[in-house]
Amino acid sequence: MKKPVLLALIALVVIITLLIIGKKQGWIGQEYREKVLAEKITRRTITESITANGKIKPEVEVKISSDVSGEILELLVQEGEEVTKGQILARIQPDIYQRNLEKMQAALKSAEANLSQAKAQLVQKELNYNRNKQLWDEKTISEAEYEQALSEYNVAKANVESALASVVNSKAGLNEAQDNLNKTTIYAPMEGTISRLNVEKGERVVGTAQFEGTEMMTLANLNQMEVLVDVNENDIIRVSLKDTCLIEVDAYLKKKFKGIVTQIANSAKVEGTSADQITNFEVRVLILPESYEDMIDETKHSKYPFRPGMSATVDIQTNTKNDILTVPIIAVTMRNDTTKTDSTDIKKPDAESKIEVVFIAEDGVAKQRSVETGIQDSKYIEITEGVSEDEQVVSGPYSAISRKLEDGDLIEIVDKLTSDKKD
Repeated sequence: MKKPVLLALIALVVIITLLIIGKKQGWIGQEYREKVLAEKITRRTITESITANGKIKPEVEVKISSDVSGEILELLVQEGEEVTKGQILARIQPDIYQRNLEKMQAALKSAEANLSQAKAQLVQKELNYNRNKQLWDEKTISEAEYEQALSEYNVAKANVESALASVVNSKAGLNEAQDNLNKTTIYAPMEGTISRLNVEKGERVVGTAQFEGTEMMTLANLNQMEVLVDVNENDIIRVSLKDTCLIEVDAYLKKKFKGIVTQIANSAKVEGTSADQITNFEVRVLILPESYEDMIDETKHSKYPFRPGMSATVDIQTNTKNDILTVPIIAVTMRNDTTKTDSTDIKKPDAESKIEVVFIAEDGVAKQRSVETGIQDSKYIEITEGVSEDEQVVSGPYSAISRKLEDGDLIEIVDKLTSDKKD
């Protein structure tokens, strides 16, 4: 008799427990209510931004090549060294250019001597021509003798002009030889830092007169750095010159730098195959020096914090609005617009237009509201029409907002959703 009584007692305890749980959960005595999170609609400042990735490079970067070919006789700088404008960077073996200069100097002297000789002959021929002209006027010489004197005089003038042209040509050759000799010494075209050194002393370089020439080194102004980022074609229309930016460099993840858009490409960069093409536009963002001046260390060999080629992420702030009504982005969802009916759409359920809606929590009921939205940031979105300040909007869970909730559903606002809640 004890065993049936024990089983009855256990069954009674189970039934009572279920009744208590059912009462708390709303299974008994009241309708089921969806547990949701809610948040008051408030006014905020929202900054809309576009995120893009890119590489850091100097705003001004000069690739230095030799104008003449030859062996590097001296290399007077090291990578990372700061130089001033006009400082000697390297010297090319000058012997062949020195000999060519001497040859041009001798050629000029020869041309000048020929000119002096031609001028002397011209004076002689001119005097002879004048005497023969006088005799011809007096009819004391024959016409053939007069014409001979005139011809010799004209030839002498032509010889002077030819000798003069030879002098000019020799001077040009001398100047070219002098320039080539001067170009064996390479100077810094601006103040900056040797960001890359591609050659060593003793190497031979090819001058730019022959094909592209040898790129010896790169000189950059590391105090003016910029980020080159690719912005998708769908976002580029929102980017404007002088837009402010927040820059996060992979090497300094705990610090954000300020920047400004300085250039927007007019032509697109198309990447990928025809089936999977990506169209981007290059945007240049200058990193403002005042945002990292505290990181410049004069005691270090490379005092600037950024190096060419570093990876960075840029948030381009395209629009900012102050004191606007906002709700969490998760609170806005798309639903079919049931207010518009058309007999032509009866057979086409997919043709129903979609509208943006939120659910307002009012007296334990979720009320669907059609809204118009504006700009947004990573958390909140602007509501331009459809809600009022201080109303409560359902802000979670996403599964309830996007699929489950319907206009008029009963809800229960909770502070925290249980982790074992299944959607």
